[in-house]
Amino acid sequence: MSITVIGIGPGAEAHITPAAHRALNRADIIIGYKTYLRLLKNIAPDTPRRATGMRQEVQRVNQAVDFALAGQKVALVSGGDAGVYGMAGLVYEVLRQRGDDAVDVTVIPGISALNAAAALLGAPLMTDFAAISLSDQLVPRDDILRRVEAAVGAGFILCLYNPKGKQRVEPFELTCEILARHLPPETPVGVVRAAYREKQTVEIITLSALPAAEVNMVTIIIVGNRHTFISNGKMVTPRGYAGKYSLREG
Repeated sequence: MSITVIGIGPGAEAHITPAAHRALNRADIIIGYKTYLRLLKNIAPDTPRRATGMRQEVQRVNQAVDFALAGQKVALVSGGDAGVYGMAGLVYEVLRQRGDDAVDVTVIPGISALNAAAALLGAPLMTDFAAISLSDQLVPRDDILRRVEAAVGAGFILCLYNPKGKQRVEPFELTCEILARHLPPETPVGVVRAAYREKQTVEIITLSALPAAEVNMVTIIIVGNRHTFISNGKMVTPRGYAGKYSLREG
């Protein structure tokens, strides 16, 4: 009776870890959000799958627990890393609520969306950063905005998840206003949509252009700090080596 919660990375099969591959191939059943299961169509193709839609995470986890209690080895997939805005925490919460301590849970890490976006942009996360989701579905909007204000005020690089939905635009607009109060308009901002998927786009813009940028739920926004610069079309935040060493030394 086991559930393996698997982070499948940003989407491309090349970025799914060998450990995740092994777990998927050993599973009796694979459960996940329908979009993620489509990305896994070439892995363990003969293994039964159960797909659910957006905002059905609780249903998905309870289904996984039911299959595990029936003696199945369950693979529960999560985009990016399962422990970063993923399914791992919910599995433990549901098991605690149900009082089921017989199910063995293993979490397999994956490449998170912020890692994928940063690699495509260059090296924007070389110093301290904060990851904040702008979705107010589960977290009160006021809490989100306080976190943005605190993080940007402290000089963190910001990694913004879930910036805008079809009907949910105000958190993004208010975040742009907060950023404009703390950072110069020329601050570099990376906008990555659908990292390592078919419709991937990568842009580096300035903070002044961010309010008009095309963003959606598969977009990661990385907002630089006052030290971030653009070099050869890449976004770089220095770690601080130049202040201590001569970078021209062999």
